[in-house]
Amino acid sequence: MASARPTATAFLLKDRIVASSGFNRWWIPLISVALHLCIGSVYSWSIFNPALTKELGVAASSADDWSITAIVGVFATAIVFLGLSTAVAGKWLEDVGPRCAGVCAAVLWGVGFVVAGVGIETHQIWLLYLGYGVLGGAGLGLGYITPVSTLIRWFPDRRGLSTGLAIMGFGGGAIIAAPLKKFLLETFHEAPQYLGAVGAVDLITEHGRQYAEVGGEWLEVVVAGAADVSRMIVPGAEGVYVVGTGSTGAASTFLTLGLAYFGIMLAAALSFRLPAEGWKPSGWDEAAARAAGKPGSGWRGMPSTAYVHVQRAHRTPQFYLLWIMLCFNVTAGIGIIGVAETMMVDIFSPALPHIVTLGFAATYVLMISVFNMGGRLAWAAASDYIGRRNTYYCFFALGAALYGSVPLIADGGSGSANLGWLVAFYALTMVAFTMYGGGFATLPAYIADVFGTRHVGAIHGRLLTAWSAAGVLGPLLITQLREFSLERAIDALAARIDPAAFAAHFGAPMGSLDELVAANTVTVSKLLEIAPAGTPDPTPGIYNLTMVVMAALLVVAFFANMRMRDVAERFVTRVSGH
Repeated sequence: MASARPTATAFLLKDRIVASSGFNRWWIPLISVALHLCIGSVYSWSIFNPALTKELGVAASSADDWSITAIVGVFATAIVFLGLSTAVAGKWLEDVGPRCAGVCAAVLWGVGFVVAGVGIETHQIWLLYLGYGVLGGAGLGLGYITPVSTLIRWFPDRRGLSTGLAIMGFGGGAIIAAPLKKFLLETFHEAPQYLGAVGAVDLITEHGRQYAEVGGEWLEVVVAGAADVSRMIVPGAEGVYVVGTGSTGAASTFLTLGLAYFGIMLAAALSFRLPAEGWKPSGWDEAAARAAGKPGSGWRGMPSTAYVHVQRAHRTPQFYLLWIMLCFNVTAGIGIIGVAETMMVDIFSPALPHIVTLGFAATYVLMISVFNMGGRLAWAAASDYIGRRNTYYCFFALGAALYGSVPLIADGGSGSANLGWLVAFYALTMVAFTMYGGGFATLPAYIADVFGTRHVGAIHGRLLTAWSAAGVLGPLLITQLREFSLERAIDALAARIDPAAFAAHFGAPMGSLDELVAANTVTVSKLLEIAPAGTPDPTPGIYNLTMVVMAALLVVAFFANMRMRDVAERFVTRVSGH
């Protein structure tokens, strides 16, 4: 059969990448981390939110700019296709090996960025969804599972630690990507045409949009107030800007990243090696390790002489319990990751505008990645000692308490310049993200404990469909509940404003509020400019309902973990020991 394979691609397949006897197995974690650092940049997606929601207006969102819901939907689509691709390709990966799968991941991820960049440049959101969401998401999935089963084969003595090392890289991708994206956006940014301060420019409002006369022609404009200026990629002056001029730099940033990621991932994929049949670490004896209860030996789960076939795994209740646990743990974290930069600015910028800037929020995204990454390694390694089930108990019990406390912190920090609330929010969310990452890193070892190591890669791939579901559920919950809270806040603010002052400020009567909101002419920050003195900013509280829902999901996951038992004997295949 080997001779029938195409010569041009045969070097990619697993029978050509068996390591020599002197190969150092510690190269595999390094290669895996490099691969995962590239695809892990998905966790810094929220860095793009300010640019992509102002792609036409640049200084502020215009009527035809994409909404935050649409932009977070791109991120959600990528996560959906991540899970779908792992489910479809898990068994294929076992057949062809990590080098072939890694090369495919590099192509899909790199091309996805390029297609998305073209979509941004032409303002065609379907290309953004196709490129980053579909192609990039498929590349994410392939790249994510490529090293996992390989590492478990190289490190049977440290299942939790080995997979934690690889998946640590995925969680840490934003450490590099967040500042890199911010740098590239600033580098490629072009300021839009500035017409002057609001009082110096004659404006008219039609169908919710604002226009100014420029050279005898009426052009659509946006009015950037103090809040808009503080959120500009490169800060400018308050006033009137022409829509469709300048650039956020997002398109060029996507194109640059696509080429860079492709090159790095390709080099990493071509470096993968597999252990020879029957290989084991020097001096390691599984039977003795199990008898002594040594970490990573599988003594808390199924021995290597037994396994559940991938085609039987989904018939067991354990498969669905793990699916629920992963789905709800991811839902709680991924919704926040998708809007992390936006959320930090929304909650704390009103009270601390000189501290919580876009730069500060970008650093927050970076720190999410640091703790996400650290949690993957720390919790996975700890699970070798305290057991996978107990580790997940920690995730769900502590996580529910942390998410449930966010509304209290947001309410306390609303309108208060006390840095203590910001520090508390920062600290609690960072702890929560260690457990978000830890859930991913510990999952492959949990799967190996429950189902055996024979088909861990394929079963892992199918379980990651829970990530797809969470990729829809998390961002959908946080954006829809945010929009719901924001609409109520705008209505409440408008009710406190004198109709005459409203009409004078926006050039349209109060009855046109919905139209003005839809065109981004009316926002919370612009309403506050004409609201009565002492009117509180409602923005910090728009995530409260979301946090309560996330905490409730983790409680459900806690009870799912309680239901975990050994797989029924009828599903287990036993082989002769060695």
